[in-house]
Amino acid sequence: MVSDDNNLVLSDRTIQWAATMAGHGTDDMVHAHRDSTGFVPGAVVVDRVVREELEAATLSEGATLSRGAGNRAREEEPDAERTCFERDRDRIVHSTAFRRLAGKTQVVVHPSDHERTRLTHALEVAQVATSIARGIGVNVVLAEAIALGHDCGHGPGGHASEDAFDHYLGEGYDHGPWGADVVLAPLNLCAETLDGIRHHSWSNPAPTTVEGEIVSWADRIAYCAHDLEDAIAAGIVTESDLPAEVAEVCGRDRRTQLSRFIRAVIATTVETGRIGMDSTMAGALAALRKFNYDRIYTRPASLAQSDAVVRVLRGLVEYYAAEPVQIPWPVEVDPGTDPAVRAAVTYVAGMTDRFAFDSAVRLLDWPVDQLPKGID
Repeated sequence: MVSDDNNLVLSDRTIQWAATMAGHGTDDMVHAHRDSTGFVPGAVVVDRVVREELEAATLSEGATLSRGAGNRAREEEPDAERTCFERDRDRIVHSTAFRRLAGKTQVVVHPSDHERTRLTHALEVAQVATSIARGIGVNVVLAEAIALGHDCGHGPGGHASEDAFDHYLGEGYDHGPWGADVVLAPLNLCAETLDGIRHHSWSNPAPTTVEGEIVSWADRIAYCAHDLEDAIAAGIVTESDLPAEVAEVCGRDRRTQLSRFIRAVIATTVETGRIGMDSTMAGALAALRKFNYDRIYTRPASLAQSDAVVRVLRGLVEYYAAEPVQIPWPVEVDPGTDPAVRAAVTYVAGMTDRFAFDSAVRLLDWPVDQLPKGID
Protein backbone atom coordinates (compact mmCIF):
# COMPACT_ATOMS: atom_id res chain seq x y z
CA MET A 1 0.00 0.00 0.00
CA VAL A 2 1.24 3.52 -0.79
CA SER A 3 -0.10 7.02 -0.28
CA ASP A 4 -0.56 9.68 -2.94
CA ASP A 5 -0.08 13.45 -2.51
CA ASN A 6 -3.42 13.75 -0.72
CA ASN A 7 -2.46 11.03 1.78
CA LEU A 8 -5.03 8.67 0.27
CA VAL A 9 -3.97 5.04 0.42
CA LEU A 10 -3.72 3.18 -2.90
CA SER A 11 -3.80 -0.58 -2.82
CA ASP A 12 -1.29 -2.71 -4.71
CA ARG A 13 -4.16 -3.92 -6.89
CA THR A 14 -5.04 -0.33 -7.85
CA ILE A 15 -1.42 0.42 -8.72
CA GLN A 16 -1.15 -2.75 -10.80
CA TRP A 17 -4.35 -1.90 -12.67
CA ALA A 18 -3.13 1.62 -13.38
CA ALA A 19 0.11 0.23 -14.77
CA THR A 20 -1.79 -1.36 -17.67
CA MET A 21 -3.12 1.93 -19.03
CA ALA A 22 -0.87 1.85 -22.08
CA GLY A 23 -1.24 -1.88 -22.66
CA HIS A 24 1.71 -4.06 -23.54
CA GLY A 25 3.95 -4.39 -26.58
CA THR A 26 6.35 -2.30 -28.58
CA ASP A 27 6.42 1.06 -30.29
CA ASP A 28 4.92 -0.61 -33.38
CA MET A 29 2.04 -2.53 -31.77
CA VAL A 30 0.20 -2.74 -28.46
CA HIS A 31 -1.42 -5.88 -26.98
CA ALA A 32 -3.99 -6.15 -24.20
CA HIS A 33 -1.92 -8.78 -22.37
CA ARG A 34 1.79 -9.04 -21.74
CA ASP A 35 1.80 -12.69 -22.91
CA SER A 36 -0.64 -12.30 -25.81
CA THR A 37 -0.42 -15.07 -28.43
CA GLY A 38 -3.49 -14.13 -30.49
CA PHE A 39 -2.74 -14.65 -34.18
CA VAL A 40 -5.15 -14.56 -37.12
CA PRO A 41 -3.19 -15.37 -40.29
CA GLY A 42 -4.75 -14.12 -43.49
CA ALA A 43 -7.34 -12.00 -41.71
CA VAL A 44 -9.47 -9.83 -43.98
CA VAL A 45 -11.96 -7.08 -43.22
CA VAL A 46 -15.51 -8.48 -43.22
CA ASP A 47 -17.26 -5.20 -43.86
CA ARG A 48 -20.91 -4.39 -44.41
CA VAL A 49 -20.86 -5.27 -48.10
CA VAL A 50 -19.33 -8.68 -47.40
CA ARG A 51 -21.88 -9.30 -44.63
CA GLU A 52 -24.73 -8.42 -46.98
CA GLU A 53 -23.34 -10.80 -49.59
CA LEU A 54 -23.09 -13.58 -47.00
CA GLU A 55 -26.71 -13.02 -45.97
CA ALA A 56 -27.90 -13.19 -49.58
CA ALA A 57 -25.92 -16.38 -50.17
CA THR A 58 -26.72 -18.24 -46.94
CA LEU A 59 -30.04 -17.17 -45.41
CA SER A 60 -33.26 -19.06 -46.07
CA GLU A 61 -35.85 -17.88 -48.57
CA GLY A 62 -38.16 -15.44 -46.80
CA ALA A 63 -35.45 -14.07 -44.50
CA THR A 64 -35.13 -10.30 -44.29
CA LEU A 65 -31.91 -9.15 -45.91
CA SER A 66 -29.84 -6.16 -44.83
CA ARG A 67 -29.47 -3.52 -47.50
CA GLY A 68 -27.28 -0.43 -47.28
CA ALA A 69 -28.37 2.15 -44.74
CA GLY A 70 -31.76 0.46 -44.36
CA ASN A 71 -35.30 1.71 -44.74
CA ARG A 72 -35.34 4.62 -42.28
CA ALA A 73 -37.67 7.58 -41.81
CA ARG A 74 -34.68 9.91 -42.10
CA GLU A 75 -32.14 8.97 -44.74
CA GLU A 76 -28.61 8.14 -43.60
CA GLU A 77 -25.38 7.09 -45.21
CA PRO A 78 -24.60 3.36 -44.92
CA ASP A 79 -22.11 2.36 -42.25
CA ALA A 80 -18.82 1.02 -43.55
CA GLU A 81 -18.62 -1.95 -41.20
CA ARG A 82 -22.11 -2.71 -39.87
CA THR A 83 -25.29 -3.76 -41.59
CA CYS A 84 -28.38 -1.65 -41.07
CA PHE A 85 -29.83 -4.09 -38.53
CA GLU A 86 -26.53 -4.31 -36.64
CA ARG A 87 -26.69 -0.54 -36.27
CA ASP A 88 -30.26 -0.82 -34.97
CA ARG A 89 -29.24 -3.40 -32.38
CA ASP A 90 -26.36 -1.22 -31.23
CA ARG A 91 -28.52 1.90 -31.00
CA ILE A 92 -31.07 0.09 -28.87
CA VAL A 93 -28.46 -1.37 -26.52
CA HIS A 94 -26.91 2.07 -25.96
CA SER A 95 -30.22 3.88 -25.54
CA THR A 96 -31.51 5.38 -22.30
CA ALA A 97 -34.82 3.56 -22.74
CA PHE A 98 -33.05 0.19 -22.83
CA ARG A 99 -30.95 0.95 -19.75
CA ARG A 100 -34.04 2.00 -17.81
CA LEU A 101 -35.54 -1.45 -18.33
CA ALA A 102 -33.23 -2.54 -15.51
CA GLY A 103 -35.41 -0.53 -13.15
CA LYS A 104 -38.80 -1.59 -14.50
CA THR A 105 -41.08 -4.36 -13.30
CA GLN A 106 -41.38 -7.63 -15.16
CA VAL A 107 -43.90 -9.23 -12.77
CA VAL A 108 -42.92 -8.07 -9.27
CA VAL A 109 -42.15 -4.47 -8.30
CA HIS A 110 -39.00 -4.00 -6.24
CA PRO A 111 -37.53 -7.30 -7.48
CA SER A 112 -34.95 -9.12 -5.40
CA ASP A 113 -31.47 -9.92 -6.68
CA HIS A 114 -32.82 -12.97 -8.52
CA GLU A 115 -36.19 -11.95 -9.99
CA ARG A 116 -36.43 -10.70 -13.55
CA THR A 117 -36.65 -7.08 -14.57
CA ARG A 118 -37.75 -5.82 -17.98
CA LEU A 119 -34.07 -5.72 -18.95
CA THR A 120 -33.30 -9.34 -18.11
CA HIS A 121 -36.57 -10.32 -19.78
CA ALA A 122 -35.50 -8.55 -22.98
CA LEU A 123 -32.15 -10.37 -22.91
CA GLU A 124 -33.86 -13.73 -22.47
CA VAL A 125 -36.29 -12.99 -25.31
CA ALA A 126 -33.27 -12.15 -27.48
CA GLN A 127 -31.67 -15.49 -26.58
CA VAL A 128 -34.81 -17.41 -27.53
CA ALA A 129 -35.35 -15.39 -30.70
CA THR A 130 -31.79 -15.76 -31.95
CA SER A 131 -31.89 -19.50 -31.26
CA ILE A 132 -35.00 -19.86 -33.42
CA ALA A 133 -33.74 -17.49 -36.13
CA ARG A 134 -30.40 -19.29 -36.33
CA GLY A 135 -32.16 -22.65 -36.37
CA ILE A 136 -34.22 -21.84 -39.47
CA GLY A 137 -31.60 -19.70 -41.22
CA VAL A 138 -33.13 -16.24 -41.12
CA ASN A 139 -31.72 -12.87 -40.04
CA VAL A 140 -30.41 -13.38 -36.51
CA VAL A 141 -29.38 -9.75 -36.05
CA LEU A 142 -32.80 -8.37 -36.96
CA ALA A 143 -34.48 -10.83 -34.59
CA GLU A 144 -32.08 -9.77 -31.84
CA ALA A 145 -32.68 -6.06 -32.44
CA ILE A 146 -36.46 -6.47 -32.30
CA ALA A 147 -36.22 -8.61 -29.16
CA LEU A 148 -33.97 -6.18 -27.32
CA GLY A 149 -36.24 -3.26 -28.15
CA HIS A 150 -39.63 -4.94 -27.88
CA ASP A 151 -40.45 -3.73 -24.34
CA CYS A 152 -38.88 -0.27 -24.41
CA GLY A 153 -42.39 1.22 -24.43
CA HIS A 154 -43.31 -0.26 -21.06
CA GLY A 155 -43.99 2.15 -18.24
CA PRO A 156 -43.08 1.59 -14.58
CA GLY A 157 -44.96 -1.08 -12.68
CA GLY A 158 -45.44 -3.59 -15.49
CA HIS A 159 -48.62 -4.00 -17.54
CA ALA A 160 -50.56 -2.02 -14.93
CA SER A 161 -48.98 1.10 -16.44
CA GLU A 162 -50.93 0.46 -19.63
CA ASP A 163 -54.17 0.49 -17.63
CA ALA A 164 -53.03 3.72 -15.98
CA PHE A 165 -52.15 5.53 -19.21
CA ASP A 166 -55.11 4.22 -21.24
CA HIS A 167 -57.24 6.68 -19.29
CA TYR A 168 -55.48 9.66 -20.89
CA LEU A 169 -54.99 8.72 -24.54
CA GLY A 170 -57.76 8.45 -27.11
CA GLU A 171 -55.94 5.66 -28.95
CA GLY A 172 -55.09 3.90 -25.70
CA TYR A 173 -51.62 2.96 -24.44
CA ASP A 174 -50.03 -0.17 -25.89
CA HIS A 175 -46.37 -0.63 -25.04
CA GLY A 176 -45.50 -2.02 -28.47
CA PRO A 177 -46.69 0.89 -30.63
CA TRP A 178 -45.66 3.39 -27.94
CA GLY A 179 -42.16 1.95 -27.88
CA ALA A 180 -41.80 2.03 -31.66
CA ASP A 181 -43.54 5.32 -32.39
CA VAL A 182 -42.60 7.43 -29.36
CA VAL A 183 -39.79 6.04 -27.20
CA LEU A 184 -37.46 4.71 -29.91
CA ALA A 185 -38.44 7.15 -32.67
CA PRO A 186 -35.39 9.40 -32.04
CA LEU A 187 -33.08 6.46 -32.86
CA ASN A 188 -34.25 6.44 -36.51
CA LEU A 189 -34.38 2.65 -36.58
CA CYS A 190 -35.17 0.65 -39.71
CA ALA A 191 -38.83 0.18 -40.56
CA GLU A 192 -38.49 -3.61 -40.18
CA THR A 193 -37.12 -3.28 -36.65
CA LEU A 194 -39.83 -0.83 -35.61
CA ASP A 195 -42.52 -3.00 -37.20
CA GLY A 196 -41.43 -6.02 -35.14
CA ILE A 197 -41.43 -3.96 -31.95
CA ARG A 198 -44.78 -2.36 -32.75
CA HIS A 199 -46.53 -5.68 -33.45
CA HIS A 200 -44.85 -8.19 -31.13
CA SER A 201 -47.93 -8.64 -28.92
CA TRP A 202 -50.27 -11.41 -30.10
CA SER A 203 -53.26 -9.05 -29.90
CA ASN A 204 -51.77 -6.82 -32.60
CA PRO A 205 -51.61 -7.41 -36.37
CA ALA A 206 -48.78 -9.71 -37.39
CA PRO A 207 -45.32 -8.26 -38.04
CA THR A 208 -44.37 -8.02 -41.69
CA THR A 209 -41.13 -10.00 -41.31
CA VAL A 210 -40.50 -13.60 -40.27
CA GLU A 211 -38.02 -12.26 -37.72
CA GLY A 212 -40.76 -10.16 -36.16
CA GLU A 213 -43.01 -13.21 -35.90
CA ILE A 214 -40.17 -15.14 -34.29
CA VAL A 215 -39.89 -12.48 -31.59
CA SER A 216 -43.63 -12.75 -30.94
CA TRP A 217 -43.13 -16.44 -30.14
CA ALA A 218 -39.89 -15.82 -28.27
CA ASP A 219 -41.51 -13.24 -26.00
CA ARG A 220 -44.28 -15.62 -24.93
CA ILE A 221 -41.94 -18.59 -24.57
CA ALA A 222 -39.48 -16.61 -22.46
CA TYR A 223 -41.92 -14.98 -20.06
CA CYS A 224 -44.03 -18.10 -19.54
CA ALA A 225 -40.92 -20.03 -18.50
CA HIS A 226 -39.08 -17.39 -16.49
CA ASP A 227 -42.14 -15.95 -14.74
CA LEU A 228 -42.91 -19.44 -13.44
CA GLU A 229 -39.30 -19.84 -12.30
CA ASP A 230 -39.44 -16.51 -10.45
CA ALA A 231 -42.75 -17.42 -8.82
CA ILE A 232 -41.34 -20.75 -7.63
CA ALA A 233 -38.26 -19.06 -6.21
CA ALA A 234 -40.48 -16.52 -4.42
CA GLY A 235 -42.67 -19.23 -2.91
CA ILE A 236 -45.82 -18.14 -4.76
CA VAL A 237 -46.22 -21.58 -6.35
CA THR A 238 -44.27 -24.82 -6.31
CA GLU A 239 -42.92 -26.84 -9.20
CA SER A 240 -45.39 -29.61 -8.38
CA ASP A 241 -48.34 -27.20 -8.74
CA LEU A 242 -47.96 -27.23 -12.52
CA PRO A 243 -50.52 -29.72 -13.85
CA ALA A 244 -48.97 -33.07 -14.73
CA GLU A 245 -50.47 -33.11 -18.24
CA VAL A 246 -48.73 -29.79 -18.96
CA ALA A 247 -45.42 -30.73 -17.36
CA GLU A 248 -45.29 -34.01 -19.32
CA VAL A 249 -45.23 -32.05 -22.58
CA CYS A 250 -43.10 -29.02 -21.76
CA GLY A 251 -41.31 -29.92 -18.51
CA ARG A 252 -41.39 -28.31 -15.08
CA ASP A 253 -38.22 -26.20 -15.18
CA ARG A 254 -37.22 -23.24 -17.32
CA ARG A 255 -34.34 -24.95 -19.09
CA THR A 256 -36.47 -27.86 -20.27
CA GLN A 257 -39.37 -25.62 -21.27
CA LEU A 258 -37.20 -23.27 -23.33
CA SER A 259 -35.50 -26.18 -25.07
CA ARG A 260 -38.75 -27.91 -26.02
CA PHE A 261 -40.58 -24.78 -27.13
CA ILE A 262 -37.66 -23.48 -29.21
CA ARG A 263 -37.22 -26.84 -30.91
CA ALA A 264 -40.96 -27.02 -31.56
CA VAL A 265 -40.99 -23.68 -33.40
CA ILE A 266 -37.95 -24.67 -35.46
CA ALA A 267 -39.38 -28.11 -36.34
CA THR A 268 -42.82 -26.77 -37.27
CA THR A 269 -41.36 -23.95 -39.37
CA VAL A 270 -39.04 -26.31 -41.25
CA GLU A 271 -41.91 -28.75 -41.85
CA THR A 272 -44.57 -26.25 -42.92
CA GLY A 273 -42.68 -23.16 -44.04
CA ARG A 274 -44.75 -21.04 -41.61
CA ILE A 275 -43.59 -19.56 -38.29
CA GLY A 276 -45.54 -21.52 -35.68
CA MET A 277 -45.72 -24.44 -33.29
CA ASP A 278 -47.48 -27.79 -33.52
CA SER A 279 -50.78 -28.05 -31.68
CA THR A 280 -49.48 -30.29 -28.90
CA MET A 281 -46.65 -27.96 -27.90
CA ALA A 282 -48.75 -24.85 -28.52
CA GLY A 283 -51.41 -26.30 -26.24
CA ALA A 284 -48.81 -26.85 -23.52
CA LEU A 285 -47.57 -23.28 -23.90
CA ALA A 286 -51.13 -21.96 -23.66
CA ALA A 287 -51.77 -24.09 -20.57
CA LEU A 288 -48.54 -22.87 -18.96
CA ARG A 289 -49.54 -19.27 -19.66
CA LYS A 290 -53.01 -19.86 -18.19
CA PHE A 291 -51.44 -21.40 -15.08
CA ASN A 292 -49.26 -18.30 -14.69
CA TYR A 293 -52.25 -16.04 -15.33
CA ASP A 294 -54.40 -17.73 -12.69
CA ARG A 295 -51.76 -18.38 -10.05
CA ILE A 296 -49.30 -15.49 -10.52
CA TYR A 297 -50.58 -12.53 -12.53
CA THR A 298 -54.12 -12.37 -11.11
CA ARG A 299 -53.55 -13.61 -7.57
CA PRO A 300 -54.84 -11.13 -4.93
CA ALA A 301 -51.38 -9.74 -4.11
CA SER A 302 -50.67 -9.08 -7.80
CA LEU A 303 -54.01 -7.35 -8.31
CA ALA A 304 -53.41 -5.19 -5.25
CA GLN A 305 -49.96 -4.33 -6.60
CA SER A 306 -51.46 -3.40 -9.99
CA ASP A 307 -54.13 -1.24 -8.38
CA ALA A 308 -51.49 0.66 -6.41
CA VAL A 309 -49.41 1.16 -9.57
CA VAL A 310 -52.40 2.58 -11.47
CA ARG A 311 -53.23 5.05 -8.70
CA VAL A 312 -49.63 6.24 -8.35
CA LEU A 313 -49.07 6.70 -12.08
CA ARG A 314 -52.36 8.50 -12.65
CA GLY A 315 -51.50 10.82 -9.78
CA LEU A 316 -48.18 11.63 -11.43
CA VAL A 317 -49.71 12.16 -14.88
CA GLU A 318 -52.27 14.57 -13.46
CA TYR A 319 -49.58 16.43 -11.54
CA TYR A 320 -47.36 16.93 -14.60
CA ALA A 321 -50.32 17.69 -16.89
CA ALA A 322 -51.24 20.52 -14.54
CA GLU A 323 -47.59 21.57 -14.14
CA PRO A 324 -45.90 20.80 -17.48
CA VAL A 325 -43.14 23.26 -16.60
CA GLN A 326 -41.91 20.60 -14.15
CA ILE A 327 -41.16 18.17 -16.98
CA PRO A 328 -37.36 18.27 -17.38
CA TRP A 329 -37.29 19.07 -21.09
CA PRO A 330 -38.77 22.00 -23.01
CA VAL A 331 -42.55 21.53 -23.18
CA GLU A 332 -44.40 24.47 -24.74
CA VAL A 333 -47.97 23.52 -23.86
CA ASP A 334 -50.71 25.04 -21.76
CA PRO A 335 -51.44 23.33 -18.45
CA GLY A 336 -54.35 20.89 -18.50
CA THR A 337 -54.58 20.66 -22.30
CA ASP A 338 -54.43 17.44 -24.32
CA PRO A 339 -50.83 18.18 -25.39
CA ALA A 340 -49.92 18.67 -21.73
CA VAL A 341 -51.49 15.34 -20.84
CA ARG A 342 -49.60 13.57 -23.64
CA ALA A 343 -46.34 15.16 -22.52
CA ALA A 344 -47.06 14.04 -18.95
CA VAL A 345 -47.74 10.46 -20.06
CA THR A 346 -44.54 10.47 -22.11
CA TYR A 347 -42.50 11.60 -19.13
CA VAL A 348 -44.08 9.33 -16.53
CA ALA A 349 -43.97 6.31 -18.85
CA GLY A 350 -40.21 6.70 -19.14
CA MET A 351 -39.65 6.53 -15.38
CA THR A 352 -38.23 3.54 -13.57
CA ASP A 353 -40.31 2.03 -10.79
CA ARG A 354 -38.26 3.53 -8.00
CA PHE A 355 -38.14 7.02 -9.54
CA ALA A 356 -41.90 7.00 -10.08
CA PHE A 357 -42.68 5.87 -6.55
CA ASP A 358 -40.17 8.27 -5.00
CA SER A 359 -41.63 11.09 -7.11
CA ALA A 360 -45.12 10.28 -5.82
CA VAL A 361 -43.91 10.58 -2.24
CA ARG A 362 -41.96 13.78 -2.95
CA LEU A 363 -44.45 15.60 -5.16
CA LEU A 364 -47.81 14.23 -4.10
CA ASP A 365 -47.16 13.44 -0.43
CA TRP A 366 -48.14 9.88 -1.29
CA PRO A 367 -48.32 7.69 1.83
CA VAL A 368 -45.40 5.26 1.74
CA ASP A 369 -47.58 2.44 3.06
CA GLN A 370 -49.84 2.84 0.00
CA LEU A 371 -47.08 2.43 -2.57
CA PRO A 372 -46.87 -0.78 -4.63
CA LYS A 373 -45.16 -3.51 -2.64
CA GLY A 374 -42.89 -6.30 -3.78
CA ILE A 375 -42.68 -9.82 -2.41
CA ASP A 376 -41.85 -9.99 1.30
